[in-house]
Amino acid sequence: GTNQNPDIFFQCRESGNNYFAAVPDIVAEYMKKIGELTGREYKPFNYYGPPDAENIIVAMGSVCDTAETVVDYLVNKGEKVGLIKVHLYRPFSAKYFFEVLPKSVKKIAVLDRVKTAGAPGEPLYMDVLSMFYGAENKPLIVGGRYGLGSKDTVPADIIAVFDNLKQDQPKTGFTISIIDDVTHTSLPRGENIDMTPEGTIQCKFWGLGSDGTVGANKQAVEIIGDKTDMAAQAYFAYDSKKSGGLTMSHLRFGKKAIKAPYLITTADFISCSNPAYVHKYDLLAGLKEGGTFLLNCVWKPEELEEKLPASLKKYIADHKIDFYIID
Repeated sequence: GTNQNPDIFFQCRESGNNYFAAVPDIVAEYMKKIGELTGREYKPFNYYGPPDAENIIVAMGSVCDTAETVVDYLVNKGEKVGLIKVHLYRPFSAKYFFEVLPKSVKKIAVLDRVKTAGAPGEPLYMDVLSMFYGAENKPLIVGGRYGLGSKDTVPADIIAVFDNLKQDQPKTGFTISIIDDVTHTSLPRGENIDMTPEGTIQCKFWGLGSDGTVGANKQAVEIIGDKTDMAAQAYFAYDSKKSGGLTMSHLRFGKKAIKAPYLITTADFISCSNPAYVHKYDLLAGLKEGGTFLLNCVWKPEELEEKLPASLKKYIADHKIDFYIID
């Protein structure tokens, strides 16, 4: 390889500045061409929400889909909230950021999916802070963390971020979707609200590793996605033991696009392949009023009174669940 000595290395390193400075404009130009081809608008930073938003979130990655649905929900309730989605992180371009930032913004929450131990804040948060350094009438800016280790971030967590911004002194360095009872960084999660589009069917399948549940659901979602005009989404969660371990299949499908990159918390249909689970897990958590529960078991209908735990029978009765068994 090459080698540079101290007499010239630093100078050569800095001579690349012009190339880095040109990157945002080049990326923006190609994003524009991609938009013309696909019909989807991409910029180094995209703004989502009303032009007079006062409290906004800055984030990047899949959490933006969740944040978009929350922005729609809160705007419909009369709140002035918005979202800036980061599509070009490095080089970080203040020019393109301020192009999309509404002039009305008073408070900003920056979400990072990383923890930088010992630092005063996470990278995206520090970048946004530095852009406003020395500016007049700058907004109040706080930072928080989400999603580490694939921890689910649901709409209620994003609502908690906006609720935090409403405070006179919003918390910074906060966490969402966990309960931090050690250093108390977490924002309290409110009630879970189902924000999937009307008509979306949500199904959860409890399975035993290698019993075929995951494979069958992969085929089901492929058929729905390929052979119908419906939007479909599937996610499969299983532990490292796989064969013989717990598997969870999460399926959504409906007529409208699905922006829900998180596990199902409010289901229309729940199925359980392994009858032993009725005593081990809260199988029906989140099953909607009038929803459907299907249990695979060898028990006869007259045996269910004795075999099923009281909590399960109470939920079925209280929520008018359609209950089926299959052997």
